[in-house]
Amino acid sequence: MKVIVTCGPSYEPIDQVRRLTNFSTGELGVHLSNQLTRAGFEVFCLKGSGATHPGPGEQCHLSLFDKNDDLLELLKQTSEAHEIAAVFHLAALCDYKVRRVEDQYGQSCDSPKIASRSGALTVLLEPATKVISHLRDLFPRSIVVGWKYELAGTRADATGKAERQIAENRTHGCVVNGRAFGTGFGFCQPGQKLRERETKTELVHLLVGWIQEIVLDRPPGACALMCAHTYSSNE
Repeated sequence: MKVIVTCGPSYEPIDQVRRLTNFSTGELGVHLSNQLTRAGFEVFCLKGSGATHPGPGEQCHLSLFDKNDDLLELLKQTSEAHEIAAVFHLAALCDYKVRRVEDQYGQSCDSPKIASRSGALTVLLEPATKVISHLRDLFPRSIVVGWKYELAGTRADATGKAERQIAENRTHGCVVNGRAFGTGFGFCQPGQKLRERETKTELVHLLVGWIQEIVLDRPPGACALMCAHTYSSNE
């Protein structure tokens, strides 16, 4: 069985030297990739080039990406070349990309390296490609799990956003964490009780055991049947 794990940060360039990015080491995605490999899966780890955590192991198929659009292209290529059982979308992707950089007089700054003597700059942003919104079309028969990292609000707010992500993107689950959620991690699934784990190791074991039960310990076609049941339940 083949699975995809996305992890690490993307970036969007301001000029050829400076960039916007998210903080992510890629550690959790690397651990998940390695554990899935040990469990007998063939793993395609799509890792942000800015991730600082080493790995995954040599048995994983590793591809690096820079921008959101680069990751989307890698996902398209993998979907065309392989039958993927599951996608774990852990990557910390940019929500915005640079539309235009202006100097203090409103003139466009399009130099490969904007000079520091340019003074105050205005950076106009626009939404970056939302990769998770493309996953169901790319992988119509696959199990898909997303991620929500929330800082503001309450635990109920955080889990509510995870549930909304599942419904809007037709995924099978969402891991939620961050200051709004509190300590540890929560695994949300439609119509099921939130499953909580305190550490990254415990979360990885939960996800690997869950996907094993679905795609390894059940007869052929069970994955597709689960997809159909989940979507009809959400509609």
